[in-house]
Amino acid sequence: MLFYEPGIGLVGKNSTLRQTYSCSSCHVPENGFTPGRFQGVADGAIGFGKLGESRFKSPLYDGEDVDAQGARPLTMHNLAFVTNALWAGNFGSFGTNVGTEKAWRQDTLTEINFLGLEGLEANNMRALQVHRQMMNEAIADTLGYKHMFDKAFPDIPQSERYSLKTTAFAIAAYFRTIITNQAPFQRWLKGEKNAMTQQQKDGAMVFFGKAECTNCHRGAALNLMSYQALGVNNLYQSGYLVFRTGPSDKRNFGRGGFTGIAEDMHKFKVPQLYNLKNVGFYFHGASKRSLEDVVEYFDKGVPENKDVPQSQIAAAFKPLNLTAKEKADLTEFLKNGLYDPNIQRYVPQRVMSGKCFPNNDLISKIDMKCN
Repeated sequence: MLFYEPGIGLVGKNSTLRQTYSCSSCHVPENGFTPGRFQGVADGAIGFGKLGESRFKSPLYDGEDVDAQGARPLTMHNLAFVTNALWAGNFGSFGTNVGTEKAWRQDTLTEINFLGLEGLEANNMRALQVHRQMMNEAIADTLGYKHMFDKAFPDIPQSERYSLKTTAFAIAAYFRTIITNQAPFQRWLKGEKNAMTQQQKDGAMVFFGKAECTNCHRGAALNLMSYQALGVNNLYQSGYLVFRTGPSDKRNFGRGGFTGIAEDMHKFKVPQLYNLKNVGFYFHGASKRSLEDVVEYFDKGVPENKDVPQSQIAAAFKPLNLTAKEKADLTEFLKNGLYDPNIQRYVPQRVMSGKCFPNNDLISKIDMKCN
């Protein structure tokens, strides 16, 4: 409920739009928990459309005031198998961040890593602050969550129980439940031999065979806690009107933007591959619009971003020489073989404040037919 709750959006730049946005404003479940448009905007935007595609900047804000994401967010399925959050793995005191302690003091946000938290908890604390949300005992009581905090965190002193930290913990616990175990490939692995179509099975053979996708995508969610450079364009190079990002934005340098290490520059985390079907914008810079485009990019094996040195490009990123049928089969496996159609089971029927969610502004309410 807290993830979808507009009521905690209390630190918006303009009081008119406070309590009109939530975490899910930019993380729409039907879109793989990504924005319905190329760039997510929480505070400072209005409208929703059907799945967030019609959200646009409010005239009350300029481009520097809005809470805009500098890169396309990763999908949020199967986060139980992720140790360090974000494309650069910035957050989390363990996993791939062991040994990066010198980088933690670069700003007040990454200093969160000194608290000794796992990646999801650390990132959520950071995100709640960045995305202008608030929690304290009075807010928890007013919105109707106080008894839930009491039940969930009885061992935390009451003076500390209603906070962004415990809110972050609750949301992290929710994240770890979002598992795509109803996807055809998952059902096939469990013994349902007819769960996948023949084309999806053929595509799986390409995935695990000729295309060598498992050079990187071999984790529990076909992910990997590793960072690789594919030479894709950044969000500011996409041709879209974007806010609060540009050539000097360290998020565009991937892992290197966090660690400051030259060999990490332009390398981004290997993402999980489930429920990408409806995402609509792919890679951290939204440079591809379909899974067909993604497969074609990997098949050609030619970096598109001239600012990324060839020396940084992953050794496994090279021409695959797939046939038209192999590309079509691989795309079908990615699109439907790895698609869990029942993600709504992870979305609550309501939030405790009774507000419309994920957005609560007037235009969104009209779009969502919520009143």
